[in-house]
Amino acid sequence: MANYVQLIEVFILWLHLFSATFFVGGSFFFWFVIIPVSHLLTSDESGRTQIIGKIAKRFGKTIHLTLAILILTGLFNASWYVSSARSLLSYPGTIFLTKIVLVIVLIVLIYVHNVYFGRKITRAAKDRNIVELRRIRRSRLISAANLFLMAVILLLAVLMQMPI
Repeated sequence: MANYVQLIEVFILWLHLFSATFFVGGSFFFWFVIIPVSHLLTSDESGRTQIIGKIAKRFGKTIHLTLAILILTGLFNASWYVSSARSLLSYPGTIFLTKIVLVIVLIVLIYVHNVYFGRKITRAAKDRNIVELRRIRRSRLISAANLFLMAVILLLAVLMQMPI
């Protein structure tokens, strides 16, 4: 029976790591590859933005499931580090608690950015309202903050593995 439990634990850890790779890797790929290449494909800002919007919408559909998997598998994996509420006050529980807070901030920022700014950007691109499009694009700061948070969360995950 113990072998089956270990097999399940390995699968859940793999699923968590695979989902994190997809989520974080896809986000960085989008920011550092897709967006810059879109500038090479067309100088029409409205058309380029509509293409980026369609790619983002498609990627976003996969992210809902990916985030759900990350949260569920993360909670399961947390049992390795947190045995009681008191363990949150010592290593690695404090790092885990910090990670949870940053994950919540990240999720809120992702959905605020996608729901609020994403729709406005898409609408401005369809209307060919370049002035509005450029104004709204200041939301890139939120995207950059999201990427930074993802990198910090990954660092915290690594720090949780370090023995004291």
